[in-house]
Amino acid sequence: MFKMVDYVTTLGFAASVLTISAFLPQVIKAWKTKLTKDVSSLMFFMLIMGNILWLVYGVLINSLPIVITNILISIFASTILILKIKYK
Repeated sequence: MFKMVDYVTTLGFAASVLTISAFLPQVIKAWKTKLTKDVSSLMFFMLIMGNILWLVYGVLINSLPIVITNILISIFASTILILKIKYK
């Protein structure tokens, strides 16, 4: 019937929730205040590129926690980078 989710996948999802939860307040703050002058464009660009590579890796090894985390973090990091460019 239903396959019990293994401990490794559960660990991956726990890491995903914590990573996404840690990043979300920064996105909300940048969105509300439109203050991004102290945010490094280069760092966020590199973060997005790294997340895209992690996303590809997650797809290749068929790891849903890695895929979900890196899609969401890429969206969040892109949002901050766009806000930085828009409100420069």
